[in-house]
Amino acid sequence: MDVELLGTGGPDGWPAADCRCASCRRALAAGEPRAPLRVRIGGRFEPPGSAPPPGHTMINFVGGYELTGPAIRLIYAARPPQGAPVPPAGGYDVALVDLLDAPETLGALRRLGAAGPHTDVIAVGLDHRVSSPAELYRRAAYWGVRVVPDRTPLRPVGTVPRPRPRPDRVLLLGGARSGKSAEAERRLAGEPYVRYVATGEPGDGDPEWRARVQAHVRRRPHWWSTTETLDLPAALGRPGEALLIDGLGTWLARTMDELGLWESARPDLAPLHDRIARLAGAWRGTVAHVVAVSDETGLGVVPATPAGRLFRDELGRLNAAIAAESEEVALVVAGRVTPLPG
Repeated sequence: MDVELLGTGGPDGWPAADCRCASCRRALAAGEPRAPLRVRIGGRFEPPGSAPPPGHTMINFVGGYELTGPAIRLIYAARPPQGAPVPPAGGYDVALVDLLDAPETLGALRRLGAAGPHTDVIAVGLDHRVSSPAELYRRAAYWGVRVVPDRTPLRPVGTVPRPRPRPDRVLLLGGARSGKSAEAERRLAGEPYVRYVATGEPGDGDPEWRARVQAHVRRRPHWWSTTETLDLPAALGRPGEALLIDGLGTWLARTMDELGLWESARPDLAPLHDRIARLAGAWRGTVAHVVAVSDETGLGVVPATPAGRLFRDELGRLNAAIAAESEEVALVVAGRVTPLPG
């Protein structure tokens, strides 16, 4: 029985009619129009709202639906599923996932076993919630999903082209409020198991800092685990889960404080450089998929104090050491991501 993905867009398509937003104009210029999501099976089934074809069953749940039968085992999800059926062994043949509002939906499907190694995961619901087709393809690459044109036949099981391998070690640099932490979280949203490694102070005595920490916590999927530590080499040595380290700047500041380097007029930097070397070595040897966030402080004015200049210089050296051992390094400015060539 033929299975065809007729439309891959959001409810209003992409570009949306009469919409003059930058995203819709970029989609129009790219020549990639997308109709609202529709799936046709044997010429009869176009969900949502249609009866399934003979021999197939459809189960709705909070966040999507499941369609199973002799032609296909398919799941659609627009957010992390609640009350979904137990997935078939090895996962569904096809997972259609709306990733633009809640990319952690993909991580949830993988964690549940609904999206297995042989599942054809396809991004749908595509529209102006993403800034451009180019940005969509960039995100799809690190999520490990396919972006296909409208009217794409779904392939038989076992013939799904595998997405390119994602880089194992990623360093994201940026200034304050640049969007670097949000980019790091988005990159790992498709992973089933993620540990957030926090290097900053918990902020118990600082209400403003505590509010910042809580905002980060609320933004992350609830199933992510959290570790607060300065022992980054130990964290990098743990197998079995992806890591988000946020961030290297706070690690450096607290390490310098621990070593008493702020007050000294002529600080002994050898212990600090030893810790940086051990961190770089652990980063080089890790088998985890890891994304680290760090501050870019070298673009502003020269700090007015010796301590400020020392921190700026040492952070530059730390960033360079980690970047040298990373498959990917990018600079985040105003929410836009610019890859830095190696």
